[in-house]
Amino acid sequence: MAKFNQQAGKTTAGTNIQHVKQQNAQSAGAAGQFGTEFASETDVQKVKQNNQQAEANKNQNS
Repeated sequence: MAKFNQQAGKTTAGTNIQHVKQQNAQSAGAAGQFGTEFASETDVQKVKQNNQQAEANKNQNS
């Protein structure tokens, strides 16, 4: 049987578990901010207008 020299708070490969958890928490927070940033910059009227124009063009080309 293999004998592993594992320190507390680290995986067998030597990864610092707390560091990984901290990075994951920061990433989750950043993802939320990223999505919100785009949502706040979206001009709903412009999107609707573009959708109508695309639909009209699609109907013309059919």
